[in-house]
Amino acid sequence: MSKKKRRVISQKFKVSAVLRLLAGENVSALARDLKVLRKDLYVWRDRFRSGGPGLLRGPGRPSKVAGGPRATAAAKAPIEAAHRRIAELERKVGQQQVDLDFFRQALQQVRGTRRPSDALGVTASTKSSKR
Repeated sequence: MSKKKRRVISQKFKVSAVLRLLAGENVSALARDLKVLRKDLYVWRDRFRSGGPGLLRGPGRPSKVAGGPRATAAAKAPIEAAHRRIAELERKVGQQQVDLDFFRQALQQVRGTRRPSDALGVTASTKSSKR
């Protein structure tokens, strides 16, 4: 039985393949031309889109951290952006709550100073606009 030798694909090769794929080349034709699996082209494209060429690992052993140190930095970026967005929205909700409290208090004061005009013989708190 002969052992099939694993093909080592460099990061530069992967980047050029992804750029050709993103330029609009047919995936099947590109896979045949480069002698790689279509599945690999899609994986490389997705990694390239999510974190740039840094996530396309070159030859060698992968690091022990899932995805390597470059992947963790790329994975943290969207999470940090989400945390910033959440903090911004929480500030906005807090400001809206302050505004609501202010207007509720102002409405209570206006209702308290106004005389009721629904009873018989009671004059209205404001003059009529009719002349």
